[in-house]
Amino acid sequence: MRYGFYLPTRGPTATREGILALAREGERLGLHSAMIADHIVFPVESASAYPYTLDRKHPSGGDALETFSILGVVAGATERLRLVTSVLVLPYRNPVLTAKMVASLDVLSGGRVTLGVGVGWLQEEFQALASPDFAQRGAVSDEWIAILKQLWTTSPASFEGSFYRYAGIRCEPFPLQKPHPPIWVGGHSRAALRRAARLGDGWHPVGAIAASPLPPAEMRTHLGTLRTMTEAAGRDFTELVISYKAPLYDAAVPDRDGGRRSFSGSAADIAGDIQDFAASGVHELIFDFRGESIAGSIERLQRFAAEVMPLVG
Repeated sequence: MRYGFYLPTRGPTATREGILALAREGERLGLHSAMIADHIVFPVESASAYPYTLDRKHPSGGDALETFSILGVVAGATERLRLVTSVLVLPYRNPVLTAKMVASLDVLSGGRVTLGVGVGWLQEEFQALASPDFAQRGAVSDEWIAILKQLWTTSPASFEGSFYRYAGIRCEPFPLQKPHPPIWVGGHSRAALRRAARLGDGWHPVGAIAASPLPPAEMRTHLGTLRTMTEAAGRDFTELVISYKAPLYDAAVPDRDGGRRSFSGSAADIAGDIQDFAASGVHELIFDFRGESIAGSIERLQRFAAEVMPLVG
């Protein structure tokens, strides 16, 4: 099992010093990857429902550091840590510029970028960014993925799509990773599973929270569906990376049956959960050690590495 962890993107811990201290300690302790979320603006008032809390409200005060800016800073301060967008909302950015930014970061980081992608949920943010139509965000995201893959592997390139077009352009240098940086598709809706099956190099769902428990039995069901979809698309399911995120947005809320939530409790409880998810087919687990202070976040990270990881082996 590989492990990842979230870096702060907002709030009082989202400083240069805080982000780098947590990233460097995670790398020192042997964790595999660091996750960086994506928001650009927040509306003062919103009718959009956030899918990962029970009250459907996003846990933010309105601030957010920009994803690629964090990636660049962390890339320059680490050597081995995988750098993962978790997840980049594809329709927010021009696809050609996104291709260039990801390729540049992959080159400058020594080939350590993984592009986790999603279609987004915050309609008012789409409007503020003059992004493509919110109702078409799934189709737009699919087209953006096709553009990224083309510009990372082909030069010169031309593209004629439903939402974007260009002709006879070069977008070099290519990324170091071949054929391109891995693309992980977030979410566990049927549409997200189809996108992962057809276009992704990995599946990157959120679970272990009250609004989205996604326990091992449910994961096995989704993975069976994903396998069927992947094979129907003529692709090899065994080549997909399964990366499961366990953020604690509703930290005090028990599981939906009133019992212990996955990845809570004693070190032995958590190690047992990790083994259960490994048995269900998960390759990487992403935990959230963030707290009110960087010192507290690092202490939780260190305790996990010292007490839980050795029990798993």
